[in-house]
Amino acid sequence: MAKTELDHVTKVYTETDGSEVVAVDDLSLAIDDGEFLVLVGPSGCGKSTTLRMIAGLESVTDGEIRLGGRVINDVPARDRDIAMVFQSYALYPHMTVRENMAFGLEESTELPDDEIADRVERTAEMMNIADLLDRTPGDLSGGQQQRVALGRAIVRDPAVFLLDEPLSNLDAKLRAQMRTELQRLQEDLDTTTIYVTHDQTEAMTMGDRIAILDGGVLQQVGTPLECYHEPANLFVAGFVGEPSMNFFDVDLRDGTLVGEHFEYPLSEAVRADVAGHDRLVLGIRPEDVELLGDAETAHDFPATVDVVEPMGDENQVHLALRGGVETGAEAGDESAQVTDSEQASLVATVSGMRRVAAGRDAVVRIPEDAVHLFDRETGEALRNRELESVEAASPNL
Repeated sequence: MAKTELDHVTKVYTETDGSEVVAVDDLSLAIDDGEFLVLVGPSGCGKSTTLRMIAGLESVTDGEIRLGGRVINDVPARDRDIAMVFQSYALYPHMTVRENMAFGLEESTELPDDEIADRVERTAEMMNIADLLDRTPGDLSGGQQQRVALGRAIVRDPAVFLLDEPLSNLDAKLRAQMRTELQRLQEDLDTTTIYVTHDQTEAMTMGDRIAILDGGVLQQVGTPLECYHEPANLFVAGFVGEPSMNFFDVDLRDGTLVGEHFEYPLSEAVRADVAGHDRLVLGIRPEDVELLGDAETAHDFPATVDVVEPMGDENQVHLALRGGVETGAEAGDESAQVTDSEQASLVATVSGMRRVAAGRDAVVRIPEDAVHLFDRETGEALRNRELESVEAASPNL
């Protein structure tokens, strides 16, 4: 095992016209011995480039990559004691599973043939592919090929595993199964693992910590729960979580958040959190939105159910807030209506056992203790739900 460190690492590509593209910008990360770190972000954010620089498949423009305290910027890939699993699996089609798994050891070590054969057999047993050793990749399913690719990496007993979206070619059910198997495997091997994905479900369920990238820049690194409940900025808040967090542009006026569709009074404690900022974004997770029959507090707002998406265990309810300025004859006129352009959309997640019908009127409650507030200009989080209050809601198991 070895601690892996990226110290102000930058990767710049030069285009044919001479222009430069910054793929990774001043990235600093430290991955502890035996840690499972997930690099996550949208396509083109620099996560795979980062992995390839660690592997030695891409050069580093600036900064240092260290493995066990040793700078490896100029160390050839074959000498880095790192094993990588690619999205495409990269198996040799003319070789059997046995030959694929043994090839790396034969080329990069001085191990005797019997020791290599023993390692391959033991790893195949671990990966439940012992009965496939004499087949070629063309005779295997996607899940079996994925196990072979993992086995080929494991048999080398490296200091670090690098996994580049290894589950993306699998169907949804097999992908969920392999997530669990990979977690168990990493715990058993206790090897430092860096896993790249664009799938936030994989990031949330698999990583000891997750590092979120956007545009080549590190946005936040922390445990999955920290990033979910205490996002560092608007990007993280919107990226982590499905359905995404609800956002509303608001202005702070005399202790009240004023938006196009509602006014939201703040307590003294929350006002203190956003002191000095008046152009804000209010965020609320769908599961924190409450649906009521009648308005009871200043944080309850009239809405109309637009679309209901039944998921079985829960319903995702899309609503339109019926706020804003009334149109029609005069204020109080029954003919006055709120136009679609004056409605704000909101998603709430409620129990799947609860009946919610499209077209019905409802009351939406946005609890103040669950509200997130961001600076509208910088995106910086000014106020988040405290993680301690979330953990206190249920006992540790």
